[in-house]
Amino acid sequence: MRQLRRLRQIRKIAGLLTALSLLVVLLSAWLRLDAAGLGCADWPACYAQLLSSEPTAQTFGPLRLLHRAAASLALLLACYLAWLCWRRPSLPSPAGPASVLVMLVLALAVLGLWSSDPRLVLVAFLNILGGLGLVSFSWRVVLASTPGEMVPGAQCGHCGHAEDREHSPRSPIWRSLVLRLGAAALSLTMILGALIGARYEALACRSLPDCAGHWWPTAAGWAVLQEFAVLASPPPTGEAGGLSLHLLHRWGALLTLVLLGSAGWQALADVATRKAAAAMLLLLTAQVSLGVLTVISGLTLWLAVAHAGCAAVLLATLVSLLRR
Repeated sequence: MRQLRRLRQIRKIAGLLTALSLLVVLLSAWLRLDAAGLGCADWPACYAQLLSSEPTAQTFGPLRLLHRAAASLALLLACYLAWLCWRRPSLPSPAGPASVLVMLVLALAVLGLWSSDPRLVLVAFLNILGGLGLVSFSWRVVLASTPGEMVPGAQCGHCGHAEDREHSPRSPIWRSLVLRLGAAALSLTMILGALIGARYEALACRSLPDCAGHWWPTAAGWAVLQEFAVLASPPPTGEAGGLSLHLLHRWGALLTLVLLGSAGWQALADVATRKAAAAMLLLLTAQVSLGVLTVISGLTLWLAVAHAGCAAVLLATLVSLLRR
């Protein structure tokens, strides 16, 4: 009974941390994209002009203060969560992801020392991916602290009931494989999207479905993947590297849509995975739609931020499905 109460406490804190991490992702995306010039009066000439001069001291408006407060609270909650998991008797199932979560929050805090310089591609890139990791690992602790997860052989809260087991056959190996391939494709697509944002390449491709007549990266464009440069000036519109990133990102999104769509559709037939599969399919549709609308609208700020937030929620939902 005491262990169950402790698990419930861990689950509540992890759920709060998941919501807080999502808030950090949204605020970070808004601050980064707003500073980059999305939605500025002289669009698109004003985009990425902050790269043309030395970085200046950050102004602490309400949103930035809220971002700092949310990030600081996330650090405290992550440490407390790890302590709850590891104190004797330890709970190995949630303790693992909770420990990773603490290390991730600490790493992001260290990165924050350099985040004021928008020219550092690697710092911005890791910050974007780190935010996605915060949401997914926080949610992973929620899943791992579900009482049913602590029972050997249990994979979900429904699986202990005989009537559900009759209608919940074991997932086929091929579906599991497709789902994992889809997860890999989604991860790669998010990495490419983060690199587009970190390199300020939003204007490199403003058409759909091709990029200025190109359907596949040019030979010169592959060089953009070889190193994380320090940007000295705004990248020119239509740059080969930017075109390559956009095209790879779109092909990755298409592959993700096919793989996760197929696996999710099949998972709807299984009672143990139906809710997670339905949520994933809805979020997958929303994510693709937001990406298309962002390009069509001329990179509207709130759509770009929503695209980033939806990516974080989609990744967390995929974690739920992978555990079934």
